[in-house]
Amino acid sequence: MPVLPGAEPYRHEGGEVAVLLCHGFTGSPQSLRPWARYLAGQGLTVSLPLLPGHGTRWEDMAPTGWQDWYAEVDRELRALRRRCARVFVAGLSMGGALALRLAARHGEGVDGVVVVNPANKVHGLSAYALPVARHIVRTTKGITSDIAREGVLESGYDRVPLHSAHSLRTFLRRVDGELPQVTQPLLLLHSVHDHVVPPADSARVLSRVSSTDVTEILLEQSYHVATLDHDADRIFEESYAFIARIAPSVGKEGTAVGG
Repeated sequence: MPVLPGAEPYRHEGGEVAVLLCHGFTGSPQSLRPWARYLAGQGLTVSLPLLPGHGTRWEDMAPTGWQDWYAEVDRELRALRRRCARVFVAGLSMGGALALRLAARHGEGVDGVVVVNPANKVHGLSAYALPVARHIVRTTKGITSDIAREGVLESGYDRVPLHSAHSLRTFLRRVDGELPQVTQPLLLLHSVHDHVVPPADSARVLSRVSSTDVTEILLEQSYHVATLDHDADRIFEESYAFIARIAPSVGKEGTAVGG
């Protein structure tokens, strides 16, 4: 199937400091592309993969699960480690959960973590019905484009496959149990008004990680997809400052692949 406009993966070969960006559930690299381009412009090596089952049509997502999504970013991290001296992981929403699991599992192989509105739990009574409901109903309404900025849309699915939602719930419960293993420096940015992931998820992450170098930033002008919203520039600048503080040897050369 053809990839949705802007949903193509993005890669930039920069200096010896790398960032792996992870997009969200039913979303695509489009939601993080401006962030990726900004970091690439600062000389970092950047990888923004397209997760399996995403970026085409929801029917392609239905057979996939968290093992597929995590395996993709795990491969990307290992590839970055082979050619870069320092590697950071970052993500939005479910992508934040993916980044946190990478940090928990890879330990010293990850130098720092940046998460924006990280998902920690599938909320609501419907979450408890997923194990049964997914065998009766195929999809529910989509969760993309929760953006305060007028005229800006997120490229993603207008339907959520319930099999995939059930897998997400399983994954988030697993990640929650692994959060104490996250010891790296952490930058967590979250929106005050988020209609997809409540602030309680960020509070839970902050209370569970073992990191001692922790920075929390509130985003007061954006909704869930803050990387495309009014606070986008702040996210970009704060994340680069965080990376440069921990790994000041950022490069200044490289080429982009994937637009």
